[in-house]
Amino acid sequence: MTTIQARFQLDYGDFKLDVDLKLPGTGITVLFGHSGSGKTTLLRCIAGLQRAPQGKLEINGNIWQDSERNLFLPTHKRPLGYVFQEANLFPHLTVRDNLHYGLKRIKQNPGAVELEQTLELLGIGHLMERMPERLSGGERQRVAIARALALNPEILLMDEPLASLDFKRKQEILPFLSRLHQQLDIPVLYVTHSQQEVAQLADTLVILEGGQALASGPLSETQSRLDVPLAQDREAATVWQATVIEHEADYHLTRVAFVGGSLSLPMVDAQVGTPLRVQIYARDVSIALEAPTATSILNVLPATITGIADGRDSQTVVQLRLPRMAAETAPGSPRHFLHPWRSEVSQSVGNRCDQVGDQALLAHITRKSALLLGLQIGMAVYVQIKGTSILN
Repeated sequence: MTTIQARFQLDYGDFKLDVDLKLPGTGITVLFGHSGSGKTTLLRCIAGLQRAPQGKLEINGNIWQDSERNLFLPTHKRPLGYVFQEANLFPHLTVRDNLHYGLKRIKQNPGAVELEQTLELLGIGHLMERMPERLSGGERQRVAIARALALNPEILLMDEPLASLDFKRKQEILPFLSRLHQQLDIPVLYVTHSQQEVAQLADTLVILEGGQALASGPLSETQSRLDVPLAQDREAATVWQATVIEHEADYHLTRVAFVGGSLSLPMVDAQVGTPLRVQIYARDVSIALEAPTATSILNVLPATITGIADGRDSQTVVQLRLPRMAAETAPGSPRHFLHPWRSEVSQSVGNRCDQVGDQALLAHITRKSALLLGLQIGMAVYVQIKGTSILN
């Protein structure tokens, strides 16, 4: 598997960056953290815009920096695309001319993203003859992304590209960004401090604080770690990869399968077999010691407690694991555990999650409830999922 290896150390006196990361060479890796955590500094080191005295950077087998060998590839020689907070389009050029600027000096490679594919991916084909002043903020950023992709980069770097947009424009551009990890073969490193963008875009999550990486790994695994701030947050959530397996038109519900079972969701306008991201807030998860048989909550699944931590005020944070294929193996399961998956859908879900293991989940409950239930690590319980949201 292709990888990105990034090791940097630099000292500004009041700020130090010290990271050693091994990241996948595909998909979207989100660098998440609050202001001053080192996100942009790390991205600039990868781009070569900032030279760390001690550093090594290898992108899919190619060495871009190795301080021990005094090797440093300058930015203009690194095959990368960089998207800033501001689109920075040339104001005197049309969208078409902005996209074609500088392409003559770029060598085409067999795996290059074709311009027509990029225009379709980002939905900007109808904007080609417009001047930048006639574009909305979201349109300008989509053009900036297309311009970066037009350079046929081996990696795409994005530094808070939605930070300057209002809520409406962010909602306009997020669906286009979501397509990147589905249709591009190049890795994307995406900087943000927005949990919404993390949930909707990340395949891999790196949490930075004080110039160091507190955690790094697949999204749902990293979100559910009790030793990082995200699990304690009021908006704590886990994101599951799922696949549409059935529409229950009579009830206006859609059933989706994930690696540990299936869920009933409000009707989703998507064909059977469509992959989805499902976000589950920790506040919407409750715990029972026995499988409920008379409850209005449709989504009840067996789980094992893998961690317990004190949260804010009267809150306890419970980390859980849902075993693989729980929907087919849970003894004494309620009716909705037993829905037979179509074999081809089940196989595709399993294949996508083979490297993730059992499904992770967080629950925020009161300390009193945890005490009354006698919750302990290793206990087999049932989780009731009261609400979900579809991200894409």
